[in-house]
Amino acid sequence: MELIFGLDVLNSTIRLSTPLLLAALAGLYSERAGIVDIGLEGKMLGAAFAAGAAAFTFNSAWAGLFAGVAVSIMLSMLHGFASITARGNQIVSGVAINFVVAGVAILLGQKWFGLGGRTPQLHGVERFREITMPGSEALRDVPVIGWLYSGILSGHAVLVYMAFLAVPVTWWILYRTRFGLRLRALGENPAAVDTAGISVTWGRYRALVVCGLLCGMAGAYLALGLSAGFVKDMTAGKGFIALAALIFAKWKPVNVMFAALLFGYLEALGIRMQGKVLPLIGEVPVTMIQALPYVLTVVLLAGFIGKAIPPKASGIPYVKER
Repeated sequence: MELIFGLDVLNSTIRLSTPLLLAALAGLYSERAGIVDIGLEGKMLGAAFAAGAAAFTFNSAWAGLFAGVAVSIMLSMLHGFASITARGNQIVSGVAINFVVAGVAILLGQKWFGLGGRTPQLHGVERFREITMPGSEALRDVPVIGWLYSGILSGHAVLVYMAFLAVPVTWWILYRTRFGLRLRALGENPAAVDTAGISVTWGRYRALVVCGLLCGMAGAYLALGLSAGFVKDMTAGKGFIALAALIFAKWKPVNVMFAALLFGYLEALGIRMQGKVLPLIGEVPVTMIQALPYVLTVVLLAGFIGKAIPPKASGIPYVKER
């Protein structure tokens, strides 16, 4: 039981689910506005490289975060130009961003730092350090509350708390604001938005700015929180896992959080069970545990929670009627 629900596993779950949560929320804004974003992976990777490089250069984690967000937003605008202004294929545009960023990040890393595409190791203020919550030491020995507050909620980087705070903020924006109403309408019926005198192009670009912001935070956390710098292909498919979490959650922010936690938990469990031998089973292949989120997604969507229906206008370039 300690192996499956121990404090180390639950803490790792929160940390590992943070980039997935941020990227999935980024995809939620994009796809709710009608823009399919396969390029989440590339944006995260570009942001991770920019964050690692800027944090080392300026000796500041916050400078790294700013650089990561800026690069991610620029990539998001590039995707917007290709898919909104030029009305190109959104899938092709996203895949192109993934390939280009993967190559350019290694090329620039080798050119600037000469470390085989990596950035130098980050230390001290160049990384986001863990935050100890007020009163955590005093409550540590209190049954249940101390375990929850001091052991699980306390001791994470600031971007972790920002990621989980983004969930209720996204819910409020999506369902309680004019921007959220227009965002949902853009993904369902952009012609009605246009008829109401609202620019579909401007609305979708705004959604992509938010998408870039959240992807930038996800990439910066990978380089400045989970790791101590940028390494080649450090996203390791997390952008695609975030897309799976988004589909699993049916494009709803609270569901996205639980889906990201589920994926993060299974990843943490896979790391924890490396080399472990279970009774009657023997050593469990880690690859089998890593495949569980995808298998679970297919099973649940196919038989238990119904079809995951995306916004009707998702992936379809809008052409204004004359």
